[in-house]
Amino acid sequence: MNVTDRQYALDLDKNDPLAHFKSKFVVTDPAMCYLDGNSLGRLPHATVAAVNDFLTKEWGPEVVTGWSHWVDEAQPVGDLIGEATLGAAKGQVLACDTTSVNFYQLCMAAIKARPGRKTIITDTANFPTDRYILDGMAKQLGLNLVLIDNESAGPIKHERITAEILAPYLNEDVALVTLEVIQYRSGARTDIKSITDLVRSHGGLVVWDASHAVGAIEMNFDANGVDLAVGCTYKYGNSGPGAPAWLYVSHRMQKELQVPIQGWFSQGDQFGMGPIFEKADGIRGFQIASPSLIGLRCIKTSFEIIKEAGIDKIAHKAAVGTQMMIDLYDAWLAPLGMELNTSRDPQERGGHISLVHPDAARICVALREFANVIPDYRTPNSIRLAISPLPTSYTEVWDGFERIRDLVSTRQYEKVKEGGSRVT
Repeated sequence: MNVTDRQYALDLDKNDPLAHFKSKFVVTDPAMCYLDGNSLGRLPHATVAAVNDFLTKEWGPEVVTGWSHWVDEAQPVGDLIGEATLGAAKGQVLACDTTSVNFYQLCMAAIKARPGRKTIITDTANFPTDRYILDGMAKQLGLNLVLIDNESAGPIKHERITAEILAPYLNEDVALVTLEVIQYRSGARTDIKSITDLVRSHGGLVVWDASHAVGAIEMNFDANGVDLAVGCTYKYGNSGPGAPAWLYVSHRMQKELQVPIQGWFSQGDQFGMGPIFEKADGIRGFQIASPSLIGLRCIKTSFEIIKEAGIDKIAHKAAVGTQMMIDLYDAWLAPLGMELNTSRDPQERGGHISLVHPDAARICVALREFANVIPDYRTPNSIRLAISPLPTSYTEVWDGFERIRDLVSTRQYEKVKEGGSRVT
């Protein structure tokens, strides 16, 4: 059956082992095609109950005495994230702080663990916050920040950094390399193992940002020899806007690294209130301060759903869904002047694709205003579209692409004026 026949998507849904998970999420407008789970996931029904229970059964009656069982909650929730999505054994993941804070923590710790080395490497297409933080570190510490140009026209396709591309930049002066597992704009997938092994062979460390990967693909951190990684929980993790992030520090690195932000939660004798900081053993040594308990309950609920579904099945649906989007692009959107900035190789992409159009910003606004389709826009000219495997059906994706085709072909987006919200 041809992908342009809606029955194609209906048949995929009929045979989808994850189809029933859609009912576990709040969907207030069934006619909406929500294709932006790569930015913010949908709300699970169970999260509403979990947060209400915390407020009414714990915080309300227990007040401060609740800390007797809240104090270490970041660790088991981190273990859940590790088991459900990262391929990480217990004791290596914490649910805490923000991705940016965790990124700063681990990057600075990695640099300090390689004294005398003066070079750090990332790419120009990396998420802006990561680049800004690295730039600040380089200026503060007098380091050389090397940016691999994967945005200009050239041999690098779809912003994807490979071991072969990285190799010429490596030498004995490199302390740190940091890359995204999935590029935030193009959806390009970086091979974790080959790059980790390559950088380690030169004596450096890699900090992975898995924000756009967690809950969409299998990563197998332990098996792939990952040392350090960070990521968020509110995209495919469905844990809510501003939910706590996570950090991963392998068992072999936990004693070697010293944290730059020495908070009281990372103090060995936390309640001793002593004058000297002595880092706690294990993963707690990387926690700065009191966790957001409400946020942790949101994570716990959503990642229990992911664990129930199975990251292997989730990754499979993401792969099938992105292939369907690419096939629909070929049939409907390429003839309308859109370009695909995502690899056609399933092993080289994640759960979202990127379409390029000169009027991408106006098209995204128009899709929301006129077509009840929710994509997102990334500068300078990218429309990101994702299948979030648990709350999104194949038919929802198909309907969304049909509406994109109709809106672009009729040039309805030209009704949208420039400006508006800075949130895209």
